[in-house]
Amino acid sequence: MSIIQNYNHARELYAGHGVDTELALERLDKVPVSINCWQLDDLSGFEDPERGLSGGIAAFGSAPGKPKSRAEYMANLEKALSLVPGRNKLALHAIYPDEGREGRGRDRLEPGDFAGWVDFAKSHGIGLDFNPTYFSHPMADSGFTLASADPAVRGYWIEHGKRCRRIGQYFGRELGIPCVTNHWIPDGYKDVTADKLAPRLRLAEAYDEIFAEPISPGENIDSVESKLFGLGSESFVIGSHEFYMLYAALRKNCIVCMDTGHFHPTEVVSSKLSAFLALGQEVMLHVSRPVRWDSDHVPILDDECRSLMYEIAAQDAFDSVHIGLDYFDASINRVAATVLGARSVKQALLCALLEPVDELKAAEAEGDFTRRLITLERSKLLPFGAVWEYYCETHNMPGYDWLREIEYAV
Repeated sequence: MSIIQNYNHARELYAGHGVDTELALERLDKVPVSINCWQLDDLSGFEDPERGLSGGIAAFGSAPGKPKSRAEYMANLEKALSLVPGRNKLALHAIYPDEGREGRGRDRLEPGDFAGWVDFAKSHGIGLDFNPTYFSHPMADSGFTLASADPAVRGYWIEHGKRCRRIGQYFGRELGIPCVTNHWIPDGYKDVTADKLAPRLRLAEAYDEIFAEPISPGENIDSVESKLFGLGSESFVIGSHEFYMLYAALRKNCIVCMDTGHFHPTEVVSSKLSAFLALGQEVMLHVSRPVRWDSDHVPILDDECRSLMYEIAAQDAFDSVHIGLDYFDASINRVAATVLGARSVKQALLCALLEPVDELKAAEAEGDFTRRLITLERSKLLPFGAVWEYYCETHNMPGYDWLREIEYAV
């Protein structure tokens, strides 16, 4: 049978469960997924690729194919984007400036340093997100940035944060698509901490200063990303989930970013989303796959990825939850990893949009938990794959056999 014949059969089966596949595909096409630029080169960036990663950041693996030049990096990016159907954004880090702008200090970055990325985004019909790079830098070698007790160090990174917000504003203004500028810092202590309050007071003051300049959320939205612990900050992370959740709620100058790998191994972010949605809070979501903890494996179509997207789709929260990717795996081909992660999240979105949500909610409201569970299990047997193949076909992209489009050495 052809892709279209398979799809028509699947459409009839889904219709029997009250699900309109055409509507699901139409909605899927409107949901942007922000693809992280740093999977392609292990977060080396263009500023100083030879410096190496620090600040609790590490890319494990020795797969061949890491780009050796900017031109090779851009070619890999083009290939990856050509294999991800639907609406997309590209998430940049501050260490990926335009050619010729690499020598500028991070505390002196300007929107013009990323003008080439705006041209790239326009030519590809995508939006841009941004990330200040508060790590892999001599001014972060102490393990502290915005919470540093050294005024010079803290001031340097405060200025970096301010300038990155203006770059995000520039992206949003030029592209007509709001940029989410996400702030993550490595600050914390490796061992027993005597004073947990002072560094958090410094961090709050630093963010107050960074976010003081009013910027329209139609151009730039700031988010703050928490972590449970990090390499070198095993005992105490200053930017914890509780700290950022309270800071965002009380200051109302940013939103919370939840990374799926930044919590205790028994916690899942899918169970937390509704708490924010119930109180009208926006969320930036970073999707990775924590095999044990924050191991940043490539997202796949697993239970948690599907549960995350179900929570968003079931509440029609696509305007409240910004979906992005955040992982770097150097153990497999980097272009394939980029495509696989993005496609997996979009497949999870499609699965969520094809769920018989109304029937599930009705059974739950009636207290018929038997029907709720059986309906959910029956939906897993429906031919989701045929709908996905058809979706790829409508975007003139390969479906099941997309790996054939990527040349790589083993």
